[in-house]
Amino acid sequence: MQEVPSTVDAGALLERLRGWAHGLGFSQIAVADVDLSSAEPGLQAWLDAGHHGRMHYMAAHGLKRARPAELVPGTLRVVTARMDYLPQGTGPGWQAVEWVGLARPEQAQISIYARGRDYHKVMRQRLQKLADLLQADVGPCGHRVFTDSAPVLEVELAARSGLGWRGKHTLTLHREAGSMFFLGEIFIDLALPLTEAVSAHCGECRACIDVCPTAAITAPYRVDARRCISYLTIEHDGPIPVELRPLLGNRVYGCDDCQLACPWNKFAQPAVLADFDVRPGMAGATIAELLAWSEAEFLRRTEGSAIRRIGFERWQRNLAVAAGNALRARDDAPLRAALQRAGQGAGAVVAEHIAWALSAPAAPAALSSGPQSVGAIE
Repeated sequence: MQEVPSTVDAGALLERLRGWAHGLGFSQIAVADVDLSSAEPGLQAWLDAGHHGRMHYMAAHGLKRARPAELVPGTLRVVTARMDYLPQGTGPGWQAVEWVGLARPEQAQISIYARGRDYHKVMRQRLQKLADLLQADVGPCGHRVFTDSAPVLEVELAARSGLGWRGKHTLTLHREAGSMFFLGEIFIDLALPLTEAVSAHCGECRACIDVCPTAAITAPYRVDARRCISYLTIEHDGPIPVELRPLLGNRVYGCDDCQLACPWNKFAQPAVLADFDVRPGMAGATIAELLAWSEAEFLRRTEGSAIRRIGFERWQRNLAVAAGNALRARDDAPLRAALQRAGQGAGAVVAEHIAWALSAPAAPAALSSGPQSVGAIE
């Protein structure tokens, strides 16, 4: 085991690490052990049930997710990091604003985290700078940085290190920051002092479970990705199941409903970094406006954005589903025309979704207008 040098006060080193992290835009830093063996049965059961959908890489890596020292040999500790992402200037009542957007069928709703710069780029670069500062202080040490980019049990590590607790929607929750933050890690071969876990405070509340449009939260702490709108609009690369399309409403990239319904998110904090400020077209735009984008315009507008990684075809597929749901709610000739133009020369998947949108029988759109039930929190 590579110990912290005897000439270094380990506790003081951790405080310096936190100071450097805050200077880089991180909201919180903690340290976890690498023994996650108790999490392995739950991970295996989730995989065995097929709840990972077509994310084949989840099954391919198997239990390596719960074994940091196998992923990066020599790892002794995992430095966990939280970075808040609500756009700067976000004030009280932001959840109500989002519910209003979800109730407008003609508006394209993009998950809040994806409206600014790609968090992978922001987090990875700053985690590396943090690791460099640590090395400059204590000397060379082996390390690798991750943020949603490798087989890592991020929420498990965050919970064990005290960044928060696992909510019933499976996201990390913090009493003073809700869940509107990104997670990142530094795997390191230095035995930094561990930080303590915190107790859970969801109580009897099941707001996230009840509000999920597709009932993807099948039980507390269990999500079936195959029904999750974030999975369907981002990870899933084929046709969206017909029976689920009406439930997507106007959500064209990701879904925030379980977080909007969570009472703890009244404490969510605005980002320190301007990277997560909203880019033009990423909030409040109509479905028809986004359908008018050519592939070249899509690539230009999503440069440096997490949205670009789904590609133009999935983007149009998602917009077609949202357009079909909008047309169910209210007939709109300009939107029909936008769909028809988008269908010219489209590939088979997009063409099929556009045909569905244009021919779907008139029926009430399944849009959430707000939390369906909110229980007590502790």
